[in-house]
Amino acid sequence: MLDESTEFGAHVGRRLREEHLMWLTTVRADGTPLPTLVWFLWEANSFLIYSQPNKPKLRNIEQNPKVALNFNSDDQGGDMIIFNGEARIVTDVPPAHEHAAYLEKYRDDIAGIGMAPESFAQAYSVAIRVVPRVLRGH
Repeated sequence: MLDESTEFGAHVGRRLREEHLMWLTTVRADGTPLPTLVWFLWEANSFLIYSQPNKPKLRNIEQNPKVALNFNSDDQGGDMIIFNGEARIVTDVPPAHEHAAYLEKYRDDIAGIGMAPESFAQAYSVAIRVVPRVLRGH
């Protein structure tokens, strides 16, 4: 899906590696979109997100797996990157504190919210995998 040999693809790849925040938009049962700021890891051509249990985004994903993920644009509305895809709750990934790449990316952020990796993994114990189907942007 992501062709990093193109200028746009290389730019998207850089943002996927360097950015720490994205917006995950799920859809409530009544059709209302629900954007939520999330930490993410791009791996195996998909997004891995850890969530606290019993959050609205999890209920939304169970009812409707279609989601969107996007980065903030620049101040002029440029540098827009949006992924549309399908999300599912998964159990085949290690907890956050045992996931080396996730911990490498977010160790400082976890400490910044006053948590240790182990307590973060206990609090954010539900893993979500988003497989993107469409990428658009400029």
